[in-house]
Amino acid sequence: MPISRFKSFRGTAILLLWLISATVFAQLNIEIFGGGASRIPVAIVPFADEGRLSQSITPVISADLTRTGLFRLIDPAGSTPHAPVEVVYSDWANRGANALVIGRVIHLSSGQVEIQFRVMDVATKSQLTGLSLTVPATQLRTAAHRIADVIYEALTGDVGVFSTRIAYVLKRGNKYALQVADADGYNAQSIIEYTEPIISPAWSPDGNQLAYVSFEDKKPVVYVQALTTRERRAVASFKGSNSAPAWSPDGKKLAVVLTGQGGSQIFLVNVDGSGLQRLSKSPGIDTEPSFSPDGRYILFTSDRGGSPQIYRMPITSSESSNAERLTFEGNYNVSPDYSQDGKSFTFIHRHNGQFNVAVQEIGSRQMQILTSSKFDESPSFAPNGKMILYATEINGHGILSAVSRDGQTRQHLTVQTGDIREPAWGPLPKWK
Repeated sequence: MPISRFKSFRGTAILLLWLISATVFAQLNIEIFGGGASRIPVAIVPFADEGRLSQSITPVISADLTRTGLFRLIDPAGSTPHAPVEVVYSDWANRGANALVIGRVIHLSSGQVEIQFRVMDVATKSQLTGLSLTVPATQLRTAAHRIADVIYEALTGDVGVFSTRIAYVLKRGNKYALQVADADGYNAQSIIEYTEPIISPAWSPDGNQLAYVSFEDKKPVVYVQALTTRERRAVASFKGSNSAPAWSPDGKKLAVVLTGQGGSQIFLVNVDGSGLQRLSKSPGIDTEPSFSPDGRYILFTSDRGGSPQIYRMPITSSESSNAERLTFEGNYNVSPDYSQDGKSFTFIHRHNGQFNVAVQEIGSRQMQILTSSKFDESPSFAPNGKMILYATEINGHGILSAVSRDGQTRQHLTVQTGDIREPAWGPLPKWK
């Protein structure tokens, strides 16, 4: 595979695919494929008085849990307990439920809604967890996602990510839009739109800013934009190409790929554009950096060995030329993204002529291919490391997809008409 194909994951080929597909944005629809071998049976009883809400809460909670592939929802079949004293545990045990979610909605005069819920352990006849939260009536989906996070953590021991957000680039008509949406694809909003390409969105660690590459000035420039105020600034607008931004874990620096000093090499720059420092120095193309969670290392893609492979280098060494090669299976491995525990990374691996999402353990070098589609790109770990967001193609159009870390569950966040690329999964919200 020529090196031009390797570069296309952040550039030319992606743009060509967009340009040949005149599309219009439509609603995201979620399709689930597969599921875990031993799913947790959970019953979710519709909350008391939620029928008076503009948006029901329990269907959103149910959809969140279902998407993980870890839960099997038990039909409450008209049963309506809303408090622990109303629960007949033998009934739910006979239905096969291990856990029961009950709750109620209290409509407040201030235009807000109080939501009370509990998660009950059917076997021990005790409460596992519960929460009461008050939200504006306009934020019911947000509240439902937060409740789903609490349920997920109580039943699995892992933090939930339903309250997180995702970013991606959408091509509609002759415009490119950088969009942010909830993790389930709802509430999509355009952060910025141009008739020139936008690529490579990257979340700041606090979730308040996005770095991205815009071609609005007829050359690739790295910008950082605040999500609340929409204020933005050019961070890397040096001679030549500026691309592939990645945030340091402390949010103070960006790794960027520049060509102004010869070749395609990785640099560090402060978020205000100052303090440029070169990291890599090789005769090949070094690109697609990803910081380790502790900030000590950077994964990146390089063809310095003759084919695109994943390497790791410490950021303490200036102009590091002693990077360690991590991938050896196949002659095409690109687009690395560190897991949150720093023990593995996801990437794109070419296998039998297909470009698939894979994961590899850093210690053992053991690799696992997770997808079987023809052309996947831009894999991004969820903040809990349990799912991987990526872009793929169906009928020539780019869509969002996700796969579980073990490859057992897949989901398509499809669009009826539209072309989506370059997804990035945002960090956990501050309340967590």
